[in-house]
Amino acid sequence: MNPGGRLGLLARRCLLYATLAALLAAFTAPLVWALSGSFKPRGDIFGYPPRLLPDPATWHNYRTLLSDQPFGRWFLMSTVVALTATVVSVFVCALAGYGFAKFRFAGRRLLFGVMFSSLSIPFAVILVPLFVVLVKTGLGSPWFALIVPWVAPAFGIFMMQQYIVQGVPDEVLEAARIDGCGEFRIFLRIVLPLLRPSLGALGVWTFLQSYNSFLWPLVLVSDSEQYTLPLGLQTLFRAENRQYDLVLAGAVLAVLPAVAVFVRLRRQLLEGLSTGAVKG
Repeated sequence: MNPGGRLGLLARRCLLYATLAALLAAFTAPLVWALSGSFKPRGDIFGYPPRLLPDPATWHNYRTLLSDQPFGRWFLMSTVVALTATVVSVFVCALAGYGFAKFRFAGRRLLFGVMFSSLSIPFAVILVPLFVVLVKTGLGSPWFALIVPWVAPAFGIFMMQQYIVQGVPDEVLEAARIDGCGEFRIFLRIVLPLLRPSLGALGVWTFLQSYNSFLWPLVLVSDSEQYTLPLGLQTLFRAENRQYDLVLAGAVLAVLPAVAVFVRLRRQLLEGLSTGAVKG
């Protein structure tokens, strides 16, 4: 390679790394500032000039949040609902995707088209009808109703269907049928293990969607003891004195389950994304 080519390659790499560093700073700056502010007294959060390191650092915000507010219940509500919704959604989407990918039945194209078309419908459009149906059928309990929108999302079914078409050979399924396996046993013993990367990716997406949901809990939940974390933090933010100190402390604690899920499923997530990129 001639000197001019090497210099151009070095310049492109420097530009790439500078862009990545700028994006990293843009995404991490709010998190770092929230972490810093959670250890500051309320009067110091908007002090000028701004200081990144709290001086003095205090645990008062966390103690007040955990003792004076039902933060523990909000945290439990959000985490349990999100975990339950994730498990149910991943299983149902994988099962539905398997049906669309490997079975031929009357109306399959129509059903898949209707399901896929529902991706273009904003959730706000069906929010009120869904709420009315749940209330009229006596299923309006927050512990149940908060999970309903994430049971069988069209995106998850489509994702599983595409991955099964590409990643589950028909020959393997036929061999299992010849050996006497039933269809549901084939799904549990053969299909699900082959779907681990895509299940991890779908699990992370579903958990974050459910955990961060605000509009549906806002319509459904009226008891402050059953608020999810987004609703609870919004309540603190809308308080008379704008309790920024408690909001920042709550935001820091609220991010922990999402980080834990990502760390736990990061390998499956990256494998699922890379597989989709290679095979797509």
